[in-house]
Amino acid sequence: MNVLISGANGFIGKSLCAELLRQGQFVRAAVRLMRFDNLPIENVETTSIGVIDGETDWTHALLDINVVVHLAARVHLTKHNAVDPLDEMHKVNVEGTWNLARQAAEAGVQRFIFISSIKVNGESTSLGRPYTTEDQPVPVDPYGISKLEAEESLRQLADETGMEVVIIRPPLVYGPGVKANFYDMMRWLEKGVPLPLGAIYNKRSFVALDNLVDLIVTCIEHPAAANRTFLAGDGEDLSTTELLQRMSKALGKPAKLFPMPIGVLKAAAILLGRRDMAQRLCNSLQVDISKTCDLLGWQPPVSVDDALKRTAADFLQKLKAV
Repeated sequence: MNVLISGANGFIGKSLCAELLRQGQFVRAAVRLMRFDNLPIENVETTSIGVIDGETDWTHALLDINVVVHLAARVHLTKHNAVDPLDEMHKVNVEGTWNLARQAAEAGVQRFIFISSIKVNGESTSLGRPYTTEDQPVPVDPYGISKLEAEESLRQLADETGMEVVIIRPPLVYGPGVKANFYDMMRWLEKGVPLPLGAIYNKRSFVALDNLVDLIVTCIEHPAAANRTFLAGDGEDLSTTELLQRMSKALGKPAKLFPMPIGVLKAAAILLGRRDMAQRLCNSLQVDISKTCDLLGWQPPVSVDDALKRTAADFLQKLKAV
């Protein structure tokens, strides 16, 4: 199987390239800029495609490709005051995705795997009532809205062209090399910073990098994956307090957590302009992966604790190297 991976030099892309190469697949990695410091891994054919939008020429990248895994996306904006966030997200995540998929169908690609986001479903769930693929999507932020629009355009293209489309919606992905909020959490725990998060009884779904990569690889050839939407996850949900405690154990550090009433915590976050962080820390966001498991005969191969250990080991190793 010849596989093209967009966003191949990203957090998920590098691991996916490595796993497919290990399995003997031909991998072509598409990156926006060809620089030595941002190439995916050795022994993977790499091609530069420049800016991803509705005008990108994918002709060379798609040559002799059977399956496309589209990981590249605009997730964050750095100049909020200078642009319309939804418009900027739309150019990359909607127009760029449709343009690649259209050219892929014209090039004879058999299957297009789109890595979407659980944000298509929404931002939170009631405790014990996880999201499913049958739920009405209720995206809130520009990123989630753009991912939903991309999904809809891909389904229409699949109907028109016959190219198989597979959509995967992961929640927060963690693993070796993780950045952003998950990295900050490990940094706080490693430094022994006291955190007012000792009594949060929500439930949140996460997906380990190894589990997500395994699911993507399964979807590359599995016949039951064609024209389906799947939710990804580890199969075990954690409260914010449980996550901090188990991450501390993986880091070999005691968790310095103390309880604070949720209302006080949320009010403090609002005063500090971090309402979004309070929602992620305190609200539940669960996903039901039973359909994914049943249709594909798939189970997450890595447990939560093992994934946390691998994440912590990578974090500590890099910390020592600084």
